[in-house]
Amino acid sequence: MAVVVLVLWLFTAGAGLSLLVSSNLGRSRPAPAPGPSTAAPFPVAATATAAPAPIGAEATAASKRELRRAARDRFDPPSLTAAKNAPIMPDPRSLLEFAHPAFAAIGLGFWLGFTLVHNRVLGWIAFGLVAATVCLGLTWFTANARAAKAKRRDQGEPPPSFGIRLVVLHGGAATVTFALAALTALVLSR
Repeated sequence: MAVVVLVLWLFTAGAGLSLLVSSNLGRSRPAPAPGPSTAAPFPVAATATAAPAPIGAEATAASKRELRRAARDRFDPPSLTAAKNAPIMPDPRSLLEFAHPAFAAIGLGFWLGFTLVHNRVLGWIAFGLVAATVCLGLTWFTANARAAKAKRRDQGEPPPSFGIRLVVLHGGAATVTFALAALTALVLSR
């Protein structure tokens, strides 16, 4: 039974991979265009002229440092300026786009170990990872559905799109994998 779950898990991963490749996720979120928030802190002309020095040594050092930074940053391309001003944390959809396949691959590795060794701990870890993967996948699907609804409303750029057959195939295979993994872990834990 563990081998059947392993094969089914591999089938689910293959369906998910083809779903990811056939989607337009890579084209749905372009890089932000440089705008007023991504411009250099000082205009080029301001760096060439001497500004009146503020009162106090700390303020003078800070202004000199800012002037040096502005002089150095004025030749940065817009993409580098946007990257410097971008938030440190990725948006939730990008995080889910990474975490769902990562959890699935790690869980598949634990299930392979369970299949080869029949250690119950490995089976339960794999089951926990498949449960987390299912939750992440449903969250990712919901986030993409909401983004598609918002894009349809705004009519801006194309929304994330997936082939409905592949979504149903991947979701159905994941459901059966989850159920069989739970059943296998329960039966073999006795």
